[in-house]
Amino acid sequence: MTRFLVTGGAGFIGAALSNRLVSLGHFVRVLDDLSAGVPERLHPDIVFHRGDVRDVPKLWTLLQDIDCVFHLAAKVSVQESINFPSDYNGVNVGGTVALMEAMRVAGQVRRVILVSSGAVYGEQGTQPIAETAIPQPLSPYAVSKLASEYYVRTLGMLNQVETVILRIFNAYGPGQVIPPSNAPVLPLFLHQAVRDGSLVLHGDGSQSRDFIYIDDVVEATVQASLVEGLDRSTINVGSGQETTIHDLVAHIARVTGKEVDKVVLMDESGGVSRLVSSTELAQLKLGVSPRFDLKLGLEQMLILDPQFNEVKQKSH
Repeated sequence: MTRFLVTGGAGFIGAALSNRLVSLGHFVRVLDDLSAGVPERLHPDIVFHRGDVRDVPKLWTLLQDIDCVFHLAAKVSVQESINFPSDYNGVNVGGTVALMEAMRVAGQVRRVILVSSGAVYGEQGTQPIAETAIPQPLSPYAVSKLASEYYVRTLGMLNQVETVILRIFNAYGPGQVIPPSNAPVLPLFLHQAVRDGSLVLHGDGSQSRDFIYIDDVVEATVQASLVEGLDRSTINVGSGQETTIHDLVAHIARVTGKEVDKVVLMDESGGVSRLVSSTELAQLKLGVSPRFDLKLGLEQMLILDPQFNEVKQKSH
């Protein structure tokens, strides 16, 4: 049994990861400020603590007897980061530095895994994007993630803690919260489609993304804590499948059986033009390959997530 601390462990990815670790027989302690997390989704055997990842004294307590840390606590909205960059720097970068500082004092953690983002790459001329690409962050959120990577790697090296950085692309799956503003595109579109609403496309819809199902994200993340010889590795976690926003709409129409109405807003940016992950390093170092294509992942969301399947059942 390994003893884990998961910061941001009540969030979408964090909760799925924490529950998986418990199911494998490990001890899991979660820290989350509940700004976006839902503690009810956590397995009863998980030890939950509400708090701020910047609270170093609290971190000292939570790090006692911990072998490995997954650091997911972060603010994650690209658009919100543009409006409030100081908040994103404070929580994302400040929280990472506080965690690494607390780990140095606690002195017991052997490995920390930072969940970063494919957003750090920005616009890249070569696709799929390999980990050797030079990051070109285009938002304060992406900058905060890249800065966190440097802090984790540098402080880990100085303090003799193994570090692994995972750059997660567009994760989706059951349990993904849809906030009132700046919602992730895939669950938002699916939510609108099952309710016969219009799908609003920003830009011309030709921009592409790499959508990866939550189970594949969790498998790769768990492996990053188990595999030896990963110190100072940076690894993409994506599906390797490029999907345009128009393709996404077509997939959603097929799996829901709905006539989808699209509204195109050409005066608003759709973000980077292309973003698709190379999966070679994840296969080589973590021994994982994506198991869910987009069609299967969307079908799983309709089956497993009450916010979709209840509406779908009523419509039949």
